[in-house]
Amino acid sequence: MVHPHQHSHAPKTYNRAFLIGTSLNIGFVLVEAWFGAISHSLALIADAGHNLSDVLGLLLAWAASYLVQRPPNRKYTYGLRRSSILAALLNAILLLLAMGGIAWEAIRRLSDPSPVAGGTVILVAGIGVVINTITALLFMSGRERDLNIRGAFLHMAADALVSVGVVLAGIAILLTGWLWLDPVISLIIVVVIIFGTWNLFREALDLILDGVPKQIEPIAVRTFLEDLPGVTRVHDLHIWAMSTTQTALTAHLVMPEGCVSDRFFTDTSASLQTYFGIDHSTLQIETGHPDYPCHLESESHV
Repeated sequence: MVHPHQHSHAPKTYNRAFLIGTSLNIGFVLVEAWFGAISHSLALIADAGHNLSDVLGLLLAWAASYLVQRPPNRKYTYGLRRSSILAALLNAILLLLAMGGIAWEAIRRLSDPSPVAGGTVILVAGIGVVINTITALLFMSGRERDLNIRGAFLHMAADALVSVGVVLAGIAILLTGWLWLDPVISLIIVVVIIFGTWNLFREALDLILDGVPKQIEPIAVRTFLEDLPGVTRVHDLHIWAMSTTQTALTAHLVMPEGCVSDRFFTDTSASLQTYFGIDHSTLQIETGHPDYPCHLESESHV
């Protein structure tokens, strides 16, 4: 029984991006909430609430990005890598709850619309377009590799688009005087945000439950292992996320002739990382001797 491992380098940090993005959004939340209140614009208040949830999400993701770099210890033998998955899940839950409250208020306002200062709405939302775009660009480079970073990027990019919608609502109110446009735009904001957040929620939940990361095809991994020289069967194959950037694998390989060289392990681990992005692999070799069965048919594995 041999357990070779292949480890990746430490993930890139985004401390500067988090600092700039959080600071910009805190300032904008205060400005937007203030102008939303004095202009009686639910669209601005809705967007401020969303941006506040983004600030909390950025802080959660920032804390998690720090925790995943903490070294393992005797209690947490993998370190605190999974905190990044937990942060992504909490981020999605907070955002969904905030949108539920805003939707409730928007529906109430539809029956009793309040006067809205269209010019103020246009000005503040225009500032939001700039701030949210800048913040999104800070996380753009990491959106493909890290669920936390992708969550931050998608939220900021969605905010920029939503702010564009708020600008258009302000222009329409100035031209038509239709006050009902404000809560309608708020509801559209809610729908757009929920649609994007639901995917983040489902992916984070899958990782929390040790689901195979969506970018990895388990059948392809199994086929790769079965095609290795000397391997006749693969069982007890498990693939799961240790964090939003690191994936682990364990597998039992039946090799009747045994393993002739340690090079087999290092080459296999390197290939798993290169072809599938699996950073930490543990392989157990068996000869398939009938007196020492390992595979339990009652168990279900990949």
